[in-house]
Amino acid sequence: MTHQAPVDTIDDLDRRVIAALQLNGRAPWSAVARWVGTSETTAQRRYKALRERGVLRVVGSLELDRTREGSSMLVRVQARPGRGLDLADQLAVSPDVRFLAVVTGAADLIVDFVARDNEEMMRMLFTDLPGADLITSTEAVAVIRAFTSASMWDTGLLPAEAAADLRPASLASSCDRGDWDEAPKALTGLEQEVAAALKEDGRAQVSTLARSLGHTESGVARAMDRLICRGILQFRTLVEPTLLGYDAEFMVWLSIEPDRLDAAGRQLARHPGTKFLGAATGRFNLVGHMVLPRRTDLLRYTSDIIGALPGLIASDVTLHLATLKYSWHRMVRAV
Repeated sequence: MTHQAPVDTIDDLDRRVIAALQLNGRAPWSAVARWVGTSETTAQRRYKALRERGVLRVVGSLELDRTREGSSMLVRVQARPGRGLDLADQLAVSPDVRFLAVVTGAADLIVDFVARDNEEMMRMLFTDLPGADLITSTEAVAVIRAFTSASMWDTGLLPAEAAADLRPASLASSCDRGDWDEAPKALTGLEQEVAAALKEDGRAQVSTLARSLGHTESGVARAMDRLICRGILQFRTLVEPTLLGYDAEFMVWLSIEPDRLDAAGRQLARHPGTKFLGAATGRFNLVGHMVLPRRTDLLRYTSDIIGALPGLIASDVTLHLATLKYSWHRMVRAV
């Protein structure tokens, strides 16, 4: 397991800097400073300190359904009694795992596997599954359309106007995308290289990327601009929700009447606690990753928010005990 960072070492200014970067991980420091109420130098210094401590990381994230870079499969995993953490450690080091959480409820772990094609996905799930001897059962759910993504989440720590100012115009709600019926477009070799580098450091300067990749600055800048303008490349800030005042992190697994799925998805996507929400296959056809300030809020949430969804047939909640991996990266856990 990774080491822990005490919550009390994060102050309000740190949280505002994180909130601004969650709205746009590549926002200019001048804009970040304006919204968090400090100087550019201080904002940069706070970011650097948080990043060096492993508390925060800005990464570039590809929208897989718009490219030919792969597809994901959410898997609910039950582990052998007493071996859940051992299994989690084995899964966390897999380069095929994008997201991993230890949870309570009808599953022990939630794992997001990413594969380039069906053959590779079958190999992952049925032939080379890490820790297979520690697993008692699995249930795979394919996300087929996103209603909202983690890149669109607003922490609520800054004024509503901050999102309009900081976010690029290309970052539109997944609900409003007009290209769902278009075939995914393959990335060029340079675009793949740029995306891979930004997955490690979303705020890397163009000059740094060009030098490390062996390309001209103008070529790298154009490749990055193409990806951003097409909405294929988005930037998100990885941080434990607890540090931002959200002590309850969980996933909802919903069965919705098929003809009400779009309406239910749009309605739940608007809730401020929704970080990710997608239509899926299987007995749960609407799956979401959520946060709330307190666990006690779950009672009203399940009755007033989930209970009010059109076409609701059944629901399940898996509460996170620890989220070990976000967007490919191991996380420093807060206490």
